[in-house]
Amino acid sequence: MKYNYPIFFSLFMVATVVQGVRGQCPDSTSQIVSFSGSIGITNNGFSIIPTFSLNSPATIMNFSWRKNKFSFDPDFRLVPDASKGGLLFWFRYRLIEQKKFQLRIGIHPAFTLVKRQVAENGTSSEITEMLRFAAGELVSTYQIKPKWGVSAMFLHGSGLQLHGPQNTDVLFLSTNFSDIHLGKDIRFQFIPMIFFLRTDGFTGNYLSATGILSHKKSPFSIQSTLNQTITSNIPGNENFMWNVMFAYNFKKI
Repeated sequence: MKYNYPIFFSLFMVATVVQGVRGQCPDSTSQIVSFSGSIGITNNGFSIIPTFSLNSPATIMNFSWRKNKFSFDPDFRLVPDASKGGLLFWFRYRLIEQKKFQLRIGIHPAFTLVKRQVAENGTSSEITEMLRFAAGELVSTYQIKPKWGVSAMFLHGSGLQLHGPQNTDVLFLSTNFSDIHLGKDIRFQFIPMIFFLRTDGFTGNYLSATGILSHKKSPFSIQSTLNQTITSNIPGNENFMWNVMFAYNFKKI
């Protein structure tokens, strides 16, 4: 089955923007600066697109510096010897930010570390190469109930070198069930998602789900992501992948 991602996403965004503008109210964002983030260790480092993986234990670090509607959000994913991984530097702006509806845009430069074989003077050796990318996102979210929301995200990335991936488009459709009480202080968050991927003429459709277990009085959490292929002709695609991550979370105002 083929999907026209830009048209599908455009129709969704028109509907959600109309809903957001219809309920637009004066901006009540206060002049507050916050710094937050998480540092985690996982058995399998996933990319921001879950079908791509480092296939190795990794450290995942996400940080966010925010003032009003603007935020700077670095995202680092590296194997222990830093020979593979990714470095993303997000710049995001919230166009609409209401109690129920939010719309944001974002851009980032990205640097991906990959291993490849090179031959010199008849000798083959393995090196780590840094690939460069530029990407942008458009994200719409709607809070149906205090603990239940839905979102759509369109992401486009372009390679800045002549080899490697050149153009990648992804449409994510997800829902978020948050603050599910499993006891007096234990909380669970569940995020199922379907996404459609197209990269350099190859396509794939996937189901993914993330569960996050935390304690109200602890900065630590445990989370796991499962990714199942529906259909795909992307080279090297794995039918099923999973990981578990132990993370430390913080936020300062």
